[in-house]
Amino acid sequence: MQTDRLTFEGVETPCYVLEEDLLRRNLCLISRVAEQAGVEIILAFKAFALWKTFPVFREYIRHTTASSLYEARLAAEEFGSRAHTYSPAYTERDFAGILACSSHVTFNSFTQYERFYPQVKAYNAGRGKGEETVSCGLRINPEYSEIEVELYNPCAPGSRFGVLASQLPERLPEGIDGFHCHCHCESSAEALEHTLQHVEDKFGPWLSQVKWLNLGGGHLMTRSDYDTERLVRLLKELKARHPHLSVILEPGSAFAWQTGFLLASVVDIVENKGIRTAVLDVSFTCHMPDCLEMPYQPAVRHAQTLDSDYVRCAHPGEHVYRLGGNSCLSGDFMGTWRFDHELQVGERIVFEDMIHYTTVKTNMFNGIHHPSIAILRTDGCVDYLRRYTYEDYRDRMC
Repeated sequence: MQTDRLTFEGVETPCYVLEEDLLRRNLCLISRVAEQAGVEIILAFKAFALWKTFPVFREYIRHTTASSLYEARLAAEEFGSRAHTYSPAYTERDFAGILACSSHVTFNSFTQYERFYPQVKAYNAGRGKGEETVSCGLRINPEYSEIEVELYNPCAPGSRFGVLASQLPERLPEGIDGFHCHCHCESSAEALEHTLQHVEDKFGPWLSQVKWLNLGGGHLMTRSDYDTERLVRLLKELKARHPHLSVILEPGSAFAWQTGFLLASVVDIVENKGIRTAVLDVSFTCHMPDCLEMPYQPAVRHAQTLDSDYVRCAHPGEHVYRLGGNSCLSGDFMGTWRFDHELQVGERIVFEDMIHYTTVKTNMFNGIHHPSIAILRTDGCVDYLRRYTYEDYRDRMC
């Protein structure tokens, strides 16, 4: 379906719309950084897993990262290459399937290593000539992170993630080929520079014993103010200090950063104690959960983001609104935005940058109609990748 890029008339709501031009822009930048730095950058499914777009991704990258059996299967079956897999805790039920779908498996603890490495060893021994074996790693915790929101800080005191340097033996256990370190969230190249100092200070004695170093995700290299030249320099210097290491980055947000939006419609406008709320056909708790978890107030196209308390003291005649979701959760609202006109029922609202993390974290609380997922092609046509139905809700229940 051809659509007007400015109004998106004809596109049904609610709907997530991924813009192919913007996705390719990010992929080009990521591919260029990987080539210049001599590293591999792979896609983390925890932030983006729209598998019908994988043909576009395969033009730029070769591998992906998974944190569960289902994500590992998605890598093998839909992306077409085995996953770099890490989970805080593998289970007996899933581990054989994970081995079959993974090229790399990272253990979170020595107890997990001791429990599951014998299966990896047996699996590798049974592989025929020319068949790919599984490389094992340990997640390490450098006890350093510049993430301010504790909800997203994997290195907070008492974290369940990774092995501390003080817990490592002088000689790494059999079969440990790599280290995996993740301590960023939408972070800068400067944060990576500080992290590398801590990693090398704490884990330097063991780096000569491993073949690869996975620096995890959170490297928001597609953000407009990100210093990609500094990133390339840091990675090249790291490889110069440790030329035997293969270096891997696995960002999620960077791939889908500012590549699309959530399109909604106003279905009602209510007023209480002078506070006007535009009720939408989307839900923050169902369709934009990070807004409430973080919390942060997303950008709305053609509206000015204001301090949340401003809605209580807006001047008469100002077009100031909270935006409310259509679930029964009392806190399913955000505020405040100023528009340049009076909102009307049926009017469209565009929430910017709603592709990464949002599409993978949605839920069907209250049985609310789930947004469709569409892609705006480079020629201006809109293709619907998925429309959700009552049966999708029903089949999640029992």
